[in-house]
Amino acid sequence: MADQETVVRTDRPIVVDGSNHIAGRLSSQVAKLLLKGNRVSVVNCEKIMMSGTRSNHIKEYREFLEINSVINTKHGPVHPRRPDTIIAKMIRGMLPYDRKPSGKSSHQKLRTYIGSPKELKSIKKIQFEKAKIKKSPSNYTTMGELSRVVGWTE
Repeated sequence: MADQETVVRTDRPIVVDGSNHIAGRLSSQVAKLLLKGNRVSVVNCEKIMMSGTRSNHIKEYREFLEINSVINTKHGPVHPRRPDTIIAKMIRGMLPYDRKPSGKSSHQKLRTYIGSPKELKSIKKIQFEKAKIKKSPSNYTTMGELSRVVGWTE
């Protein structure tokens, strides 16, 4: 249960457990850690929550998926459907990715995972109190639910 101010820069990656965190708040906290020069791994991306109504999220994401190239749909943009890639792209949006070299190098230090891989199980996982959900989990939509509806097959 650490806050971003208490985390110092280390050579080992900082492992953040995404369970029961709000997506936007978690992404901004992770982006701050990345800009400080830390390597960050986010585990359990399918358990990250999105506030708002489930039907509204699904409708907005389906509209987002309809955006593609007029000339050739293979040329993009490519829309993520897996929970870990959605979170990685959300964090990338909070970094100065296209504007500064520090944003691109920070994004390269980010790893996102579905579940928790074997090599990270032994490392202590942190959670951000500011990003935790306040209400019952039934009031939120998980990234896993949203991803399954828009085309993610496990």
